[in-house]
Amino acid sequence: MNLATYAVAGLLLGFSASNVEGAAKDTGYPDRPLRFIVPFAPGGPSDILSRMVGQKLGESMSQTVVVDNRGSVGGLLGFEAGAKSAPDGYTLLMAANSLLTINPYVYIKLPYDPHRDLQPISQLTSVGNVVVVHPSVQAKSIKEFIALAKAQPGKINYATTGTGNVLGIASFKVKADIDMVAIPYKGTGQAVIDLVGGHVQFFFMNPLVAVSNVKAGKLRALAVTSLTRNAALPDVPTVDESGLPGFKNVTWHSILVAARTPQPIVKRLNAEIVKIVNLPDVQERLIGQGLTPVGSTPEQMRALMMEESRENAKLVKQIGLKPQ
Repeated sequence: MNLATYAVAGLLLGFSASNVEGAAKDTGYPDRPLRFIVPFAPGGPSDILSRMVGQKLGESMSQTVVVDNRGSVGGLLGFEAGAKSAPDGYTLLMAANSLLTINPYVYIKLPYDPHRDLQPISQLTSVGNVVVVHPSVQAKSIKEFIALAKAQPGKINYATTGTGNVLGIASFKVKADIDMVAIPYKGTGQAVIDLVGGHVQFFFMNPLVAVSNVKAGKLRALAVTSLTRNAALPDVPTVDESGLPGFKNVTWHSILVAARTPQPIVKRLNAEIVKIVNLPDVQERLIGQGLTPVGSTPEQMRALMMEESRENAKLVKQIGLKPQ
């Protein structure tokens, strides 16, 4: 089944449920705690967002929301658990876009199909990553770093925490024509510890984790991977304006549930999540840490998944990234 077929199937599912417009509250939902699966180890951006949103969601729905970290390379174990959970709205899944729109093209046998097995609830945030290095690295700009890497081929280590990092940095390496060594981690938390400790030298880091470390002087920001500068780091240039025209690597986070979750529950969750994203204190915290709050409909998020999936399928082929 191709992506277009999945899109049509998703629309038909929505239409078939349109006659069930009764509010989820009428069913008693939720009448027990909710589980929020994070497919990465504690301490990373997915974990931080889940705890922030989970606390607000619990308060709004008068239920406990339990964050369940299931860290693994590529986020596969946690994502599989979310995709195969009961379609009753009691298991939420936090997703970075890489798990939805990159994993299908870099893993030969993926234990889930993001278009078939999952129902989008809402996009939460969108942002370019921050290109950071350990302060000992003798480079203060992208141009200086590329020159350093060219002078030391295969000597600089970089962290990866999932396929988003893998694809983003692989694309950067191809465009810059440099050779570095990947060190894979199960989550951003441990990668940050090793980067601050000088055990790895280079990383594409989500601003949610990067901004505080850069401002504290623990890491040096060379650039941001969006096409516009980040308001939380206004003096840091983009990669595009630093000598690699057109380079872009954007990360976004979202919440999903298992496919076939009843539409009244999907609508209730969407309304609650969008309300949370638009709360003044949540907006202030997200923007202050370099993220752009979004809040979307399930249909808008599915369209984004489809579009980005097509783009990443082409990018994986262009840079020669071999499925594993």
